[in-house]
Amino acid sequence: MKSLHQRLILYSDGNETYTFVPAEPVGARSLTIYRNSGDIVLNASNTPLPVTAERSPKTIYGIYGIITLAMSDYIIVITGRELRGHLMRQNIYRATEYDILPLNPDVSVHSPPNAVESHLLALVRSHLQGGTFFFSYAWDITRRLQAQWMTLQQDGDKALWEIADDRFFWNKFLQSRFIDITSTSVDQNLSAYILPVIYGTFDIRPVSVGIHQLRLCLISRRSRYRAGTRYFRRGIDSEGHVANFNETEQILLVGGDDSGTQLSFVQIRGSIPLYWAEINTLRYKPDVQIMELQDTIDAMRAHLQENVNLYGEQAIVNLVNHKGHEKPVKEAFEKYIQEAKPPRTRYEYFDFHSECKNMRWDRISVLLSKLEDDLNKYGYFHLDSSKPEPVKLQIGVVRTNCMDNLDRTNVAQAAIAKWTLNRQLKALGIIQENDSVDNYDDLMREFREMWTDHANYISLAYSGTGALKTDFTRTGKRTRKGLLEDGYNSVMRYIKNNFFDGARQDAFDLMTGAWFPRRGWNPATLVVDRRPLIIRAPPYVLFFSLFMICAGLTLPRTSDYSLFYYFLFWFTIAAIASAFIFVHGIEYVNWPRLLPLTDVIYYDGPGFRSGRKGMGLGLPALEKVKEGATAQARAIAEQHRRVKSKRLEEIEMGTKRVD
Repeated sequence: MKSLHQRLILYSDGNETYTFVPAEPVGARSLTIYRNSGDIVLNASNTPLPVTAERSPKTIYGIYGIITLAMSDYIIVITGRELRGHLMRQNIYRATEYDILPLNPDVSVHSPPNAVESHLLALVRSHLQGGTFFFSYAWDITRRLQAQWMTLQQDGDKALWEIADDRFFWNKFLQSRFIDITSTSVDQNLSAYILPVIYGTFDIRPVSVGIHQLRLCLISRRSRYRAGTRYFRRGIDSEGHVANFNETEQILLVGGDDSGTQLSFVQIRGSIPLYWAEINTLRYKPDVQIMELQDTIDAMRAHLQENVNLYGEQAIVNLVNHKGHEKPVKEAFEKYIQEAKPPRTRYEYFDFHSECKNMRWDRISVLLSKLEDDLNKYGYFHLDSSKPEPVKLQIGVVRTNCMDNLDRTNVAQAAIAKWTLNRQLKALGIIQENDSVDNYDDLMREFREMWTDHANYISLAYSGTGALKTDFTRTGKRTRKGLLEDGYNSVMRYIKNNFFDGARQDAFDLMTGAWFPRRGWNPATLVVDRRPLIIRAPPYVLFFSLFMICAGLTLPRTSDYSLFYYFLFWFTIAAIASAFIFVHGIEYVNWPRLLPLTDVIYYDGPGFRSGRKGMGLGLPALEKVKEGATAQARAIAEQHRRVKSKRLEEIEMGTKRVD
């Protein structure tokens, strides 16, 4: 496998070029990007630098990619990295710092030319700083061990980007120019500069089990398809991509990486594969909406068939509640999965909250007993370096979901992973058949810490806060302290999901290529508030009323009733403003602006909606705004359908690689 350049030196020639020179090997072909034209050229060996070129004081650890904004293209480079561990004798790094280099000589990243460019650059920075991105220069971090072993001969001397899993190659859209040049030109092979990055988690720790010294590793890989935030990316799209899809691989290493035994166990999670949403209305529980579209069954089949193609058989574990707020989603899921009749797929329902109520979280064992036959059948990947073929292959996967695929899913996946780890250690003879991993404190402490950190990172990426219920994952018990922490995180989720996630969703859409500047795009929509004055005014009225109430507390009193009417007046104004805001709650949610969700918010087709709260009083000015926004959203959706890839067709024809 071809490795990448690990350190680059950047030279800038005024407004003309950026040149990246590999620090080693000496004489390697440098890369020049011309600022005015945007041309990317791989120079001949030992090409001299312009005499006017200035060296950057920062070392470049990789080129993240090139992104197009309103006024310029920008090169994103990694200027800081943190070594997180060694796997397969290769270093695994987390990217920690970045620089953004404008190609347009008239644009400065520190003083953008206008508010729109400043806003888009802020989205890029927030995404880079808020994400957890991992990479390796000589090991394919995007693929699980079994997939790598099965294509070992075909991969041969290919570059990392050529063998990377398309779903988890997070920065592939930003690397598309480098990939296109490499694919179309024999002499301009930029493979050594194309660095695949995953968005997920990576943790590897030494553990001891009796006299045995092992290493336990946990990797999660987040799909770049239908990526986004908790309430603004739910369900499925027409190509079979589901929101918050993560592949989680638990690796156990015995006696070294290549020279010993490797065991890998993979699970997946993803949003319920229906067209559904939860519409924020400023209330704690959003409106549940299920959209019965004509291609719902086809989209579900595409998703489940791809899972079968990639992983083998699958057991779908559904953890949503059987009553209340979540009941319609459960019923719709079961209805459509019965109609779709997906092959090699088994559905298992487990009412998590009912089974584990009153803090009886040990009841997760009920789910394990239901899955035991499947887990025994699916197995895990077991490679012994002393044998030419794997001892065992994993031929199936458990796909787990709750409403968010976060808290309940984390608990279930950790329990399944622990069950499998117990089985693996017995198969290796490290523990006896009548023994259990629970009897080894060092192992269980590291296991629980790893799964807790993993849960928190996945939750931060999707919901903006750490995971709930992590006290059980960390200690094996549900505690009152954990309940208080869950309460705090729930409040923070409410605040972030309603008032901050619109910008986060825009950043996801921008960085993954779900949105890019198109002809006819009006950039003013990003920075101009087009809501009517009657909608914009109430928050200011509310804040002013609260200020006057606080100010009234400092005013002198001639009697107990001297300020009664003063406070009555301002409390009344505050109450009216608050009521208006909640009646029109949808208008005050921080919605995405790059890909508006208007067609989802105001959907009136067949399906189910738990309520139409926060929709307002039907003011004529608002109706006009809604109609325009709906038309714009439909136009964008139509444009996306026209440029849609042939991915679904590839899945159905079976032309995609099956690992």
